[in-house]
Amino acid sequence: MATLGGISEVEGNANSLEMENLARFAVDEHKKKENAMLEFKKVVNVKQQVVSGTVHYISLEAIDGDKMKIYEAKVWEKPWMNFKELQEFKLIGDAPAV
Repeated sequence: MATLGGISEVEGNANSLEMENLARFAVDEHKKKENAMLEFKKVVNVKQQVVSGTVHYISLEAIDGDKMKIYEAKVWEKPWMNFKELQEFKLIGDAPAV
């Protein structure tokens, strides 16, 4: 269970459908705001912070043009209000070669 106000790792369910949906939401919102050509690939890591709702810090892989990159998205969610907001979306760097 997350500590109120503290940021904690999300164990075990980082690749859950819920986290994937939040990551896809973040990519879609970023694409709308920046007119970017990104294609979501997968969730890499998730941290969360319990506030009035939950702030999810999602590290994800997405294709930008023909290059795989790592981004971090910050998504605030209040499920009881059907509320989701992309607060931040930033490039971390190139994804490691497989």
